[in-house]
Parts: sequence; structure tokens; C-alpha cells
Amino acid sequence: MKIGIICPASLRATQFGGILFLGVDLARELANEKHEVAIYTTDLDFANNPNTFNKKLPREENVQNFKIIRSHVWFSIKLFFVSPGLYFRMINSQQDIIHTIGIRSFQSFVGALVAYKKKIPLFVSDQGGLTTHPDLHTNSVWTKILYKIQSPMVQFIIKHAKKIIVANEYEKKIFSQLTDENRIEVVRNGINLESMKSSVNFKKKYAVNQNYFLFLGRFHRVKGIDTLLKAINLIKDHPIMSNVKLVVMGVDFGFEEEMLKMIKEMDLDNIIKVIKNPPREDVIAAYKESEFLVLPSRWELSPL
Repeated sequence: MKIGIICPASLRATQFGGILFLGVDLARELANEKHEVAIYTTDLDFANNPNTFNKKLPREENVQNFKIIRSHVWFSIKLFFVSPGLYFRMINSQQDIIHTIGIRSFQSFVGALVAYKKKIPLFVSDQGGLTTHPDLHTNSVWTKILYKIQSPMVQFIIKHAKKIIVANEYEKKIFSQLTDENRIEVVRNGINLESMKSSVNFKKKYAVNQNYFLFLGRFHRVKGIDTLLKAINLIKDHPIMSNVKLVVMGVDFGFEEEMLKMIKEMDLDNIIKVIKNPPREDVIAAYKESEFLVLPSRWELSPL
């Protein structure tokens, strides 16, 4: 079977996180079952931000046992990446089914249009808190306009989806308010144990000479980094903190400057080590060598 997976970002842009790895894992596992799989995506590149697009990335690339097909992003509004070329790449390729990930994306709308035109099944995953994400309640005028534009697109995608795949009961409840429950299936996120292997000596590479606990995530206010820093500031003089560090790893999604300012103002430089845009293998190594993880998020759908 020829399967087209759509995601607004894919390898090499590992800073995009969650849904990127969901798409890659799904593509690999389906290809292992002898299906012909292609990920249709943008030319978002590896960087310390979510908006570095690179025309020099290969338009088509074989990765592991599947193919990545990229289209250039003409412009973006926050994480809404407009890549019109995706439509023509998909309409001129063969798919038996389409599975799109990230329902508010331009790419998902294109996938729904292609599935409708070709009369082939469309499967949808979101994992983004379609109606509950805190960013929906922002005071930004441009963000409110973007969500208004996205609304009919989202309705079109849901209307034409054969199945909506959700990660848990919480997400099922969100979609149950928008469509019939019999069109929704809970499929919990798995862990690819092979990808959790790393040969990196994290402490040695980053000169971390103490035990550490770890924050890993986007540098965004919704992740609660400001709350975490305030908590560390309250206990920084406690004897237990004399031989321990907080390692903060992630990518700038708009809060990095404020985060670094808070660290400096609170005089936490000796306690906190910030690692920006780490390679994936370093992330895995950081997980393995940490004493524990902290999750101060104001909101999560399916964390870690």
C-alpha cells in the first residue's frame, strides 16, 4: 500500500518535537510492514527556532526505509507554514491513503483537499489541544486572525476524515464535541526503544560535573519555565543545591530571551546550565544520565 504521511516538519528539524517524531516513527513502522511510505513536509531546517526554512534541503530524500518529500515555505505565521507546492507534489504522486498530523497546519488542509479530490481515505492525528491549548486565548490580534482563518480549514479536515486518531481520552473528549465518537479512535503514543540508545557521554560533553535534574522542552511560556526558575530561586541557598545542577535543554519558541534574563537577574548562572538546540542523540543521553525530570508545564496533551 502507498501511504502518504503529512506533517508540517520532519527530519532534519528535530527541534519541532512531538508530532515530528510521531510522523517519523509511524513512517518507519509502516515501512517495516512492507508499505511504501512517504512523508510530505516542508523545508524547515535544524535551528534554534521554528522558522528557519532552507531551499537547499533535498526536495526528495530517502531516510531509513521511507522517503521524505519537501516543499518550500513561502511564508509563515507562527507555526502556520504556507507551502503551496505541497499540493502539486501530492496530486502528482500516488497514495492509497493519507494520514495527516497536526490538524491546524496548512499541510493538513492540503492533505484533506488531495484526499477529497482523489477520493481516498484520510486519517487525522492532532496532539495539539485543538480547542484547549492556552495559545488560543492569547490577546495577540494576529493570532486571533490566524485562528479565524484556520477554523473553516479545520472543519473541512474533520468533515472528510475517515478516522480521527487521538492520544488519550482527554483528546477524545475534545474531538467528541466536533464529530461523532464512532469516528474517533484512541491510539496511545508508543516509544521506539531503538531510538532511545545513545553513545554520547552527556556529562563529559557538556562539562557537567555534578548530578543534575533535567528540563527538556520548547522555550515557551506555556512550558512553565518561568515557574521553574522562580522555584529554583527559592531553594538556591539550601545545602542540597550545593552539588546539583538544573540542566535546561530546548529550542527558542519565543521565551528564550526572557528566560536568560530571569536566570541572570536571579543569579542562577552557577546552578543552571542552558543547552540550546541539542542534537537528538544528546537529548537521549541527557534523559539517561539525569537524576529525574521536571515538568512545570501550564498545559500538556501527552507529555514526554
